[in-house]
Amino acid sequence: MTIGVGGSSFEAELAKLKPMTDGIEPIAVTEFKARIAKAQALLREQGLQALYLDTSTSLAYFTGIQLTLSERLHGAVIPAEGEIVYLSPTFEEPKTRELMRFGEEVRCWEEHEDPTELVIETIRSLGYESGQVALDPHTPFYIVDGLRKAGNRFSFSHGNVITAACRQLKSAAEIALIQRAMDITMEVHRAAARALQVGVTTAQVKLFLDQAHRKLGMSWTSGAAQFGEATAYPHGVPYEQTLQEGDMVLIDMGTKVGGYRSDITRTYVFGEANPRQREIWNLEKRAQLAAFDAAVLGAPCEAVDAAARGVIEAAGFGPGYKVPGLPHRTGHGLGLDVHEEAFMVKGNKTPLQVGMCFSDEPMICIYGEFGVRLEDIIYMAEDGAHWFTKPAHSVDDPFGYEA
Repeated sequence: MTIGVGGSSFEAELAKLKPMTDGIEPIAVTEFKARIAKAQALLREQGLQALYLDTSTSLAYFTGIQLTLSERLHGAVIPAEGEIVYLSPTFEEPKTRELMRFGEEVRCWEEHEDPTELVIETIRSLGYESGQVALDPHTPFYIVDGLRKAGNRFSFSHGNVITAACRQLKSAAEIALIQRAMDITMEVHRAAARALQVGVTTAQVKLFLDQAHRKLGMSWTSGAAQFGEATAYPHGVPYEQTLQEGDMVLIDMGTKVGGYRSDITRTYVFGEANPRQREIWNLEKRAQLAAFDAAVLGAPCEAVDAAARGVIEAAGFGPGYKVPGLPHRTGHGLGLDVHEEAFMVKGNKTPLQVGMCFSDEPMICIYGEFGVRLEDIIYMAEDGAHWFTKPAHSVDDPFGYEA
């Protein structure tokens, strides 16, 4: 299948899409409680008194509460021993209680009060007069600064030692939600490829990516489209492009199911690939598959990056992060955040473990010509690495494996 032959309109493709939301199972309360129990065990092992959770995806991970960050403190305290305590502006307490999946205690602060003092008072009331408190990695500086002033008998440390240790190992329920998100996004990828025509703009494609995800039942989407020379830039360019015959096309998108993310990139040629495009596309595929082969339980995360980079460098690109070549890490963890622990990058000695989910996307960037990124997500199971979405088949038929 050559992309661009027999293409149909965006409207026609949208009309074909039906919701894909049947049978989605949210994370159970028992799993949230198990996550908190694990965090508490880690707190005790490391001699920490409590974990403070701000309005972040870590709050969602441990409690199921998904809120948007604002200037008002809204969060929770997980003590090393005892029950979780939620923190809320007083006028938001009814909403907080409505969102709570479990637990009883909500402590509130009024508009004229310093909410960081409430955090410290809460920790003290749980039996800790001093010690070390782990802070949510996404805690805003003004809250960290306030905690230091209000809690001068406490020291504060990076909570990543707790949050990442829990979050980077996905459960079967989490993997199922990610899988559904991936399936939905792959459906949009296929539809977008079918709909491309000469003269469409990147803005039109991005609008279609959003509309298509919503037709499939999604309420949140993210999408990027690049044509021609602009495909050489990993995060795009600040100007619109118009599709022409023979252009390289790069489309990167995702959605959320139960808060869990999808993230898939496909690169292909609109029309017939020329020899140079075919050569670089095939090199990218070899690099992606080399990274997958290096994803062995117990191997360090950096081995995944080294495998992909080695293939690209052997072809004369790089070395290291130099362009033409691979200018960034080979992969990132994925879950409630699109980029989270663990990262497939030089220096990361973290061993690959059952439950890890991460991208495999060793992009080849050639400024002035084009770029190729093939991105699929890997998860580690008891029997090793698995794809959520099978890799692209060929530059001529990129969706052959998924059809």
